[in-house]
Amino acid sequence: MRSITVREHGKVSLERSCTFTTLAEKVDEKDAVACRAGEELFDLYLEIPEGIDEVGFVSYGTPEGMEVFWHSAAHLLATAVKRLFPQAQLGIGPAISDGFYYDFLVDEPFTEEDLVAIEAEMKKIVSEDVPFRREELSQKDVVELFKERGEQLKVELLAEMGPDERVSVYYLGDEFVDLCRGPHLSSSGQLKHFKLLSVAGAYWKGDERNPMLSRIYGIAFRSARELESHLEKLEEAKRRDHRVLGQRLGLFMFSEEAGAGLALWKPKGAMLRYLIEQYWYEKHLEKGYQLLKTPHILRGELFHTSGHFQFYRENMYTMDVDEQEYVLRPMNCPGHIIIYQSEVRSYRNLPLRLAELGTVYRNERSGTLRGLLRVRGFTIDDAHIFCTKEQLLDEVRGVVELALIFFKDFGFPDYRVELSVRDPNQVDKYAGSDEMWQVAEASLVEVLDQLGMEYTRMEGEAVFYGPKIDIKLMDCLGRLWQATTVQFDFNLGPRFGMEYVASDGTRKAPYIVHRAILGSMERFIGSLIEHYGGDFPLWLSPVQARLLPITDQQLDYSRQVAGRMENEGLRVEVDESSDRLGAKVRDGEMLKVPYLLVVGKKEVEGDGVSVRVRGAGDLGFMSVDELVARMQREVEEKALPTVS
Repeated sequence: MRSITVREHGKVSLERSCTFTTLAEKVDEKDAVACRAGEELFDLYLEIPEGIDEVGFVSYGTPEGMEVFWHSAAHLLATAVKRLFPQAQLGIGPAISDGFYYDFLVDEPFTEEDLVAIEAEMKKIVSEDVPFRREELSQKDVVELFKERGEQLKVELLAEMGPDERVSVYYLGDEFVDLCRGPHLSSSGQLKHFKLLSVAGAYWKGDERNPMLSRIYGIAFRSARELESHLEKLEEAKRRDHRVLGQRLGLFMFSEEAGAGLALWKPKGAMLRYLIEQYWYEKHLEKGYQLLKTPHILRGELFHTSGHFQFYRENMYTMDVDEQEYVLRPMNCPGHIIIYQSEVRSYRNLPLRLAELGTVYRNERSGTLRGLLRVRGFTIDDAHIFCTKEQLLDEVRGVVELALIFFKDFGFPDYRVELSVRDPNQVDKYAGSDEMWQVAEASLVEVLDQLGMEYTRMEGEAVFYGPKIDIKLMDCLGRLWQATTVQFDFNLGPRFGMEYVASDGTRKAPYIVHRAILGSMERFIGSLIEHYGGDFPLWLSPVQARLLPITDQQLDYSRQVAGRMENEGLRVEVDESSDRLGAKVRDGEMLKVPYLLVVGKKEVEGDGVSVRVRGAGDLGFMSVDELVARMQREVEEKALPTVS
């Protein structure tokens, strides 16, 4: 026994000075799931290591706490699978952002019926309240352990470690053991509320040359209410799936004939893109950006100079042209730099803000492609700001402030900010000196502090040439979507020999800020579709109004009204089908048209329409002029529909 100082954390509270050897002796484990000493996490039931005199709790409900909870649930899943399918080989089973998964090498992929049986076995293991138990062994001993169990995938992972390295394993009872750093819950009895969600294929280590594994996804919570709420959210997410809505609303498509990961935009989807792009151009011109257009294909030498070949080669498409290496650009930076260098630049020309909606191409693995969210060809709303050291903070701040304007107008009031920095244990992965990285990081931190923005520090998430600020949009379901990126770059300037003439006549290298506000147009539109469920604000709706003539006798009048509205800048179509009015209304609602305009004999005689507005219902008769004024006002104000 010895004296340990315990810090309060989350919902867990202990007296400030206690005498005990494990935290499990003192803590209500409904709240705490692990303990922390410095940067290390430990199991509650383990003895606190010698030399540690201050610890804190990791609570359920915190990001770290949920990772412990879900990782423990992954072990529960794997234990059940090994009971029912003893020949299944264990892959990996991590916690992820919204639950957990476990990969298995099996002769036949798991079926939905298998998931039902596995869930039943998991419940049985929960009722047995089986304890988790940690052991630390040498790499050699752990290799023998998994060889005896026939777990060849685990042996392969262990081969990447040194023979004298100490390795931790976790048992769940005596029958299941896994290679794992932990920590875990104390026992399976704490995992009463879970659900297996789906099964999918995944290549071992994400490499198409390796065997295909069967991956089971799941979710777990402490209470039945939390689980039920999460499952309801998943059902709502399915209803909003941009891949389904994109097809139903005629926005975009994918075709194996065209190639995987390459979106084809249909007329309505192209109109949606056009509206977003026009807004983007307008706001950038207001903020002093100059517009560029650069080629989709460039000489490979440029990307050797930039460092992309060194750090990004596996994601690049290359080809031979006139016996020279060319690249389908994965980034827009080199083209912008060439334009910067095309003339002598003075400090009087800086800051120079060069912007382009530039399409890039990246060789993403087929298993990672997902609708518009992960594609091989996409358009970045890109810009590069070339400035002096003294201008840097104002320029970074200006980018963040511009992003906040975009978020407001597109209807994303909530967001999260991350500061991505180097992994201190793998500095050889990054370009530039330690001093440069420290200066760059301090600059970004200062901007965030000036704006009073809370942020999370993300070690190891920086790009190879500098740290960055990432802003993620939160949609109506609480999900985060990558949007704005502001990257400090001290690498490309020296690599390309970039200069400007300073006020004292000397030549200096400009500071470079890479930035995107929306990220990629494809991913942003995917998030926009899901956030609104396809019910876009009027100013973004590809079709803003649809005229529904009751009979063919009102068809000519409907066409005339459509023409008048189009002349006023509105996007209108006429339902010329022979369907009954009820069917026309249902079709218009299915297509998410904001204004449905019914036209019968009375409307023709009164030079008006009967108006049905999405979310507001029937507004009754309205003159055409009155309707146009109402819609133009709504567009001008960028009014947002209620999102729920």
